[in-house]
Amino acid sequence: MAKYPKVIVTYCPKCRTHTEHSVTIYKHGKRRSLAEGERRYARKKKGYGSKRKPEQKRFAKTTKKVVLKLKCQKCGYIIHREGIRLKKAELTEVVK
Repeated sequence: MAKYPKVIVTYCPKCRTHTEHSVTIYKHGKRRSLAEGERRYARKKKGYGSKRKPEQKRFAKTTKKVVLKLKCQKCGYIIHREGIRLKKAELTEVVK
């Protein structure tokens, strides 16, 4: 398990200086059924009721990559910090 602070000081490319950033864990949005890739996938999948590719029986990976979303508190610019494999990520308050 990894604990991340809710506020970190890191470089903001828009401000071009180090500023405080609020940290959240990135969650992907809902897929749009009318997006080109989704329509292409549906067209490939269409047919005799079978799957496009064979279904995987066992998972190869036991964890998902956790991506951190950093929002600059000065200008509001959002950066994604590269994800690392973790069982659990937790945001904590920094006690001073």
